[in-house]
Amino acid sequence: QVQLVESGGGLVQPGSSLRLSCAASGLTFINYAMGWFRQAPGKEREFVAAISWSGARTYHRDFQKGRFTISRDNAKNTVYLQMDSLKPDDTAVYYCAAGRTVMLLITGPREHWGQGTQVTVSS
Repeated sequence: QVQLVESGGGLVQPGSSLRLSCAASGLTFINYAMGWFRQAPGKEREFVAAISWSGARTYHRDFQKGRFTISRDNAKNTVYLQMDSLKPDDTAVYYCAAGRTVMLLITGPREHWGQGTQVTVSS
């Protein structure tokens, strides 16, 4: 079955960086657009970033202000989220998702979800 496994989260100080990874298996990775979402306690899950199947096109939410960068390595079946200058408001569980297109990742439906990795930004 399809599995998306996130890693790289943790507890960090404001202003620090993290690189999240999502390793995919059980699917033809190059056929899927990949994305990252996050969900803070008491809030709805929200879109963070997405990347097309070829990696040629990327989309990032404006609230990131250039701090986050999504990338993928199709040879490794892995998508990454580089997060710099982290803020307390970035605290959330970050989820990896796979969908047929970037548009569908942003709007839904998404075909596959990972279990999430916790990112906590606290002074």
